[in-house]
Amino acid sequence: MRALVVGASGGLGSAFVAKLVADPRYSQVIVWSRSAAFASGEKIIPQFIDLRDESTIEAAAKSLDEVDLAIVATGLLHDGHLKPEKSWQSLTPSAMIRAFEINTIGPALVAKHVLPHLPRDRRSVFAALSARVGSISDNRLGGWHSYRASKAALNQLIRCFSIELSTKRPQAICVGLHPGTVDTDLSKPYQGGVPEDKLFAPEQSALRLLGVLDGLTPAQSGRVYDWAGVEIQA
Repeated sequence: MRALVVGASGGLGSAFVAKLVADPRYSQVIVWSRSAAFASGEKIIPQFIDLRDESTIEAAAKSLDEVDLAIVATGLLHDGHLKPEKSWQSLTPSAMIRAFEINTIGPALVAKHVLPHLPRDRRSVFAALSARVGSISDNRLGGWHSYRASKAALNQLIRCFSIELSTKRPQAICVGLHPGTVDTDLSKPYQGGVPEDKLFAPEQSALRLLGVLDGLTPAQSGRVYDWAGVEIQA
């Protein structure tokens, strides 16, 4: 079997790569990243992509054979110019565009070019990292407008892709994953109120999420699951 990890140089992405390389079921682990040169190993095939440039995704996908597992492990909550908004007064077009570029459009373009490489004759999985805060029904606090909206949009796309997949590859599964609060650069500024037992090491979260994916069936496609395998409502 072959696995693909997108965003493989990030904290959680690199943990997925390590776990998949150690899994004897996988003969190859393809890693897509803007810094793919970090990856080396007998099983690893690194390739450069930029989520904001579809031509790089298309070029990387042209070298793909069938992929049994694809994980999009990318996400953006903050950077030098983007911070989670506490009020609608903080909204700016540039920040919203940046959040949607990485959290929604990028994973959608990966799906566009990777889903045709899922096998037709056996079970396969396409998963993208989402977030519990992308749930509309679960939103009790407000704020974080751009991040919440971009993840909610991703969840809708996952649902759309799953419906189309069911007619073309009935054994395929397309889901979103909520990893919990993982000790990575994405969450570091916001870890203050997180209980110690709810702050996961990347290796711990990756192992749990891979276990969740192993247990899913095509009947569960189109949904979002957390690290414990519990469905998150839209």
